[in-house]
Amino acid sequence: MRVVFMGTPEFAVPSLKALLDAGYGVVGVFTQPDRPVGRGHKLAACPVKKLAVERGVPVYQFERLRNEEGLACLRSLAPDIVVTAAFGQILSQALLDVPKMGTVNVHASLLPAYRGAAPINWCILNGETRTGVTTMLTDAGVDTGAMLLRRETDIGETETAAELSVRLSHLGAELLIETLKGYIAGEIAPTPQDERLASRQPMLKKEMGVIDWTRSARQISCQARGLDPWPSAYTDCLGGTLKIYRARPAMGEGEPGTVLRSSAKEGLFVACGEGALEVLEMQAPGGKRMSARAYLAGKKIEPGTRFGEGM
Repeated sequence: MRVVFMGTPEFAVPSLKALLDAGYGVVGVFTQPDRPVGRGHKLAACPVKKLAVERGVPVYQFERLRNEEGLACLRSLAPDIVVTAAFGQILSQALLDVPKMGTVNVHASLLPAYRGAAPINWCILNGETRTGVTTMLTDAGVDTGAMLLRRETDIGETETAAELSVRLSHLGAELLIETLKGYIAGEIAPTPQDERLASRQPMLKKEMGVIDWTRSARQISCQARGLDPWPSAYTDCLGGTLKIYRARPAMGEGEPGTVLRSSAKEGLFVACGEGALEVLEMQAPGGKRMSARAYLAGKKIEPGTRFGEGM
């Protein structure tokens, strides 16, 4: 069984590792080109490339895999099956026609809901309490192919998108191996997606992070957790921009954006349009990410302080 893997970020690493550990013959890994990072803008390999190099698997990087050079490269590897997980490029029909058994994708939502970009973030942003992973046969559409297996999981009350991504990456890797065993053996029948239940969300944008304190505490909590780590939920305060990464609804009322209670012992509570928000994890202007209580152990935010007045 000749397998080609396509993936790029940390989410895809457990799936590649699972394939290699299970003994599948991964003959090549396709991933995005190295990108400049940090202040020095030095080129850095993505997480999937790092693992592939470490395990001695040939790596192929194309800015656009769907061009003739990329297609010829994939054909030369003669894969029986292609596995994708957060690859970051849309595959053309010509590419999909290369593997004999098709292309299996690991998608981080319970399809047909949350197709497209950032499904993990949007689940939290929309206040979902359950999500999961789906393996599917990729077609020419965007996450529209027939489903193979799905696995569900609860979303924690204060779980952020970054944390959920880690959990789903491992859940997806487990499901991938289960899927391949059943699919290759002919024991799993692909199930068409119900288009009536389909939903697709847009890409995340920086301006989505601005906190509107007239919204409910639950909505702002979902915004903060759903936009971790980027673009993060943020508000004007303390002479700059205060980022909030983790929060939860709490009891309290007052003028939206007003600090109600603030101490290292009790925590940080801000009035919202409905209820109050307990800020659990934050980053003050010029500071580091830390718990609100840790920040308040060293600096004060006086009750009555108004958040968001400069935005």
